Amino acid sequence: MEAPNEKTAADKLKEIMQKAIFEGPQKTTAEKSTETAKSVRRMIKGLAQKSHEASERGDPIAYLFVASFYDDILRAMDITTVGTENYAGLCAAKLDAERFLAKAEAEGYARHLCTYATCGLGFDAMRHELQGMPPNAPDGGMESPTVMLGTGMMICDPRYKWYQAAQRYTNVPMHVLGLLNPTLHYTHIDIEEMKDYYIKYVIEELQGLVDFLEHQLGRKMDWDRLSEVVNLSERTIKLWYDTYQLRKAIPAPMPTEDALNTMVPGFFNMGTQETYDFYRELYDEIKYRVDNKIGVIPDEKYRLLWGLSLPPWYGLVLFNYFETLGAVFPIEVVYHPYTPLEIPDSITNPLERMAWRFYNSLTNWYDKARKNTGNPWVEWFLDLINEYKIDGVVFHQAMTCRTIHCGQLHQMNVLREHSDIPMLLLEGDIIDVRNYNEVATHNKIDAFIEVVDTYKKNKQS
Repeated sequence: MEAPNEKTAADKLKEIMQKAIFEGPQKTTAEKSTETAKSVRRMIKGLAQKSHEASERGDPIAYLFVASFYDDILRAMDITTVGTENYAGLCAAKLDAERFLAKAEAEGYARHLCTYATCGLGFDAMRHELQGMPPNAPDGGMESPTVMLGTGMMICDPRYKWYQAAQRYTNVPMHVLGLLNPTLHYTHIDIEEMKDYYIKYVIEELQGLVDFLEHQLGRKMDWDRLSEVVNLSERTIKLWYDTYQLRKAIPAPMPTEDALNTMVPGFFNMGTQETYDFYRELYDEIKYRVDNKIGVIPDEKYRLLWGLSLPPWYGLVLFNYFETLGAVFPIEVVYHPYTPLEIPDSITNPLERMAWRFYNSLTNWYDKARKNTGNPWVEWFLDLINEYKIDGVVFHQAMTCRTIHCGQLHQMNVLREHSDIPMLLLEGDIIDVRNYNEVATHNKIDAFIEVVDTYKKNKQS
């Protein structure tokens, strides 16, 4: 028999949800260095507002993932987008994800699943149950989608399964593109041998998405407009990439915590004049900082690389903690602009240009890896370590993300075979603050900086 004063699991869950609703979110984001990065929050609110207005008009809304590579198609077809991972990150940064994670767990989703997905599923479940937005949802909440679009990019299982599960609450059609990029195991093959096959395959997958959207939404693709959007995207990507190249300067003009904001236009608003103008403004600001030797901190002692790791969105202030120790992150191997490699002028079909852009960017380090480390990610690390004068590499192991983080130990081991640079592995999560220990994290950072200091002194002697 249950003790009279003992709280049941349901009571505890209710308390968690009510506390999250009535206490409201708290700000946890890191201090930014650039004014342009600070303006991104306004853009995010604007994107949310566009989705609310589209819902009121009855216009189509698509759920989609970051780095899906087909954004141009949606822009050309006037489809408003909602980035579900981005919204989960926003909830985490506002310390308002707990109620949605708790709701997902109450719905039967395990805690160890991707917390981007469980945060989103919890939100959808709550919105469905309430028949309206959850109270005080950040930026007014996620509007109900008309379609949900996945992709097998990087073999991320939520990109196949998340939206299938969400259909319990949205009851709308979904479309999933296949695995568009060759796996890392293909690095034993000459990349040119499979290029034609993969580009043809990606074109077919993109055409399948167009067919799906035309059928579901009753509107036709304007191919001339798609060509214009693709051209604008290519110019934007080149500008974005060139902007990040300026970050090689010493002292570092823009840190990773800024980049975790400045990536939003490129990954969630690509193919718009607004995003092109944003990167033009960012380029001009960073160029000014480089020319005038304006750094992130007054005394830059150590330059660190943020490895292939998703950040703890609820604890981005950890970057500022590094800075109190004289360390800055001039560059990162996550949410980085695509490498703008050459596309032949003879290729005018917009879908084919999109396929070339995607394939070239995702296989950029395959050939070097085949001849050296065997791992394209490690090849990229080595390039950045050299180009950005890096003194140490920091990884963050997010407990619930298998796609990005399951290969980190292997990447670190391969990197050790080709470099003696110090490395640090932090532990936490992308959304769930319950997996994070700030004191232990700071202690690890303190010890790591001592190692980096010794490494740098030895290298200079």
